[in-house]
Amino acid sequence: MTAGVIGGIVVLIAVIWFVSMYNGLVKLRNNRENAFANIEVQLKQRFDLVPQIVSTVKGYASHEKEVLEKVTAARASAMNATTVDEKVAADKALSGALSGLKVSLEAYPELKANQNFLQLQNELSDIENKLSAARRFFNSSTKEYNNACEVFPSNIIAGVFGFKRATMYEATEGRDTLNKAPDVKF
Repeated sequence: MTAGVIGGIVVLIAVIWFVSMYNGLVKLRNNRENAFANIEVQLKQRFDLVPQIVSTVKGYASHEKEVLEKVTAARASAMNATTVDEKVAADKALSGALSGLKVSLEAYPELKANQNFLQLQNELSDIENKLSAARRFFNSSTKEYNNACEVFPSNIIAGVFGFKRATMYEATEGRDTLNKAPDVKF
């Protein structure tokens, strides 16, 4: 073999390697975007359910106006978010507002026994479980993408083409809250 043929083979291998690395990064970025789209589907279901819950609760909890306004405002903010980071922040705010609503409802035993409310609450619980699973998948996709952007040699290609580290979907509560055992009362 001549030096020209060997050089051509080396260049061909380098081009194939480069294209493969680039395509891998694109696939990982697309997987992450798809994972977030799955979260958005669950968030849309949650957004659609919130007004039903709020109107049901209003009939029983007319003096809980502030809590209901927070839930409604958080839902509106979440629906108007455009970027992934804005949507994550808005979802955290809505989760916090819904938690406040759950605490307020403890004072209304007749509401907790209402069949319509129980069905809505079960649907919300199901959506929350699906959201949790979708968030875990999103974080797994983000981890794979971030690893590819940061490990050698794909980090070189990532840097050249603007692939940057992406943020994970973090828990709404702070670490102190997550590490504290829940109070169980009977």
